[in-house]
Amino acid sequence: MRKAAALLARRAYDIQYRQLSNASLGYQHPAVQITTLPNKIRVATESTPGHFSSLGLYVDAGSRYENPSTSGASHFLDRMAFKSTGSRSNAEMSTAMDALGGQIMCSSSRESIMYQSSHFHAATPLALSLISDTVLNASFPPEEVDAQKDAARYEIREVSAKPDMILPEVVHDVAYGGKTLGNPLLCPEERIDVIGESVLRGCMKDWYRPERMVIAGAGMRHEELVELTDKYFSSLKSVPLVTPPPSISRQSSPSIPANLLPSSLPSLTKPLTRSASSYPLQIGSDSPSIYTGGQRHIFDASQEFNHLYVAFEGVGIHDEDIFTLATMQVLLGGGGSFSAGGPGKGMYSRLYTNILNHFPQIDHCASFHHIYTDSSLFGLFASFVPYTSRHQGNTPAQIMPHLVHQLSLLLYEVVPKAELSRAKNQLKSSLMMALESQAVEVEDLGRQILVHNRRIPVTEMTDKIDQVTPESVLRVAKRIFGPESGNKATVVTMGRDDIGDWRGVLQKYGVAAA
Repeated sequence: MRKAAALLARRAYDIQYRQLSNASLGYQHPAVQITTLPNKIRVATESTPGHFSSLGLYVDAGSRYENPSTSGASHFLDRMAFKSTGSRSNAEMSTAMDALGGQIMCSSSRESIMYQSSHFHAATPLALSLISDTVLNASFPPEEVDAQKDAARYEIREVSAKPDMILPEVVHDVAYGGKTLGNPLLCPEERIDVIGESVLRGCMKDWYRPERMVIAGAGMRHEELVELTDKYFSSLKSVPLVTPPPSISRQSSPSIPANLLPSSLPSLTKPLTRSASSYPLQIGSDSPSIYTGGQRHIFDASQEFNHLYVAFEGVGIHDEDIFTLATMQVLLGGGGSFSAGGPGKGMYSRLYTNILNHFPQIDHCASFHHIYTDSSLFGLFASFVPYTSRHQGNTPAQIMPHLVHQLSLLLYEVVPKAELSRAKNQLKSSLMMALESQAVEVEDLGRQILVHNRRIPVTEMTDKIDQVTPESVLRVAKRIFGPESGNKATVVTMGRDDIGDWRGVLQKYGVAAA
């Protein structure tokens, strides 16, 4: 369960910080070196002093690339990482991982699968050897696969019992019609018994190609990592790439990172919520997302709270409005009904001041922004005491107008400059503080090279955030959920009561409804 929660929670963290830090903005960071090997695998390093090194392999893969015959493969590739290989038994792999003196892990998300290690400098060759072994030489013995099937069933039961973890998955499913970005992060329970060696090897053959891979590192010489990559990955052969149709290519507009800052929305994660510009293949190009929107109610009278999510399709990572939308998410903010934080902790965000401080029956209310290469999900959610004969609680139909009203304020009122400045400062500080971690910095580097074939300096991102104005907030709000936008809402509820006439509520407040 700890691994599943990490899977779903980390995948949500992927959402905003890593999402903004993949922005395609400008010049190359002077401390970054990039080398493309003959087989087209890219190696990138960044100068970072310290006692430890970090490195990772980042693959353009993940659940959005799955189809009905491969659904659940990403989850199992994650779980089967660092198990038996052709050269190491499971016990030998565990012993070698302990010898690193650090930590090594695998994490799958909707748009990437990463293998990452943090260790003493001298252990860099061993770390890359372990990563290459599990990627290129995995054995997938039946007994180990079966053991992970049992673990997956346990994860699914535990995650399904936690609304804050499972409902973001339901929102994605409804928003994207159960395809591409709507594919589940966890293997569907009915697929567990079908997953086996042939499915896993087939997906690895399709996804694990050198042109879809980046190896990034910090704390070692660039030449050292290039030599080690050539040693361990030169056996991979590139294949001819098919240029996607012009309508699918998304390289023309500036982009936002895949790593911005953690969304205030909890997500399915594990440590559980993009291709270089010089290569025709781009994340999403072979599985473009199609947003459908819609509504779903999950009846569960045993829930302590009712839960309500309202979302709209936002812009993708390559869109010039992505920083404005990310700033709007921070502006709305929110969180739990009780917080030990004070000024500087988001307590003056709109959802705190206008909803949580006025409605004690609302336990949690927050904004969220899940950013992807060609799309994003932007919205609000609330968890609140249900109305019963014993509780003076609320139904979703009573709470929804309060959430929609907060969206309408962004449509029809100019944001005060002081309030906008506060949100922009919080966003910038989240970006910069996250990069204080070497592991996060390396992951950020690897993902950016995978997407843009270059490192985007944090100063470029903060400059873009500084350019957000009250006028641009109005414009982007109208673009995303204005009545003339043509966008559709995604509405998901769980608990005792269904939502009722949700379209009527949206129309009443002048927000896009259908």
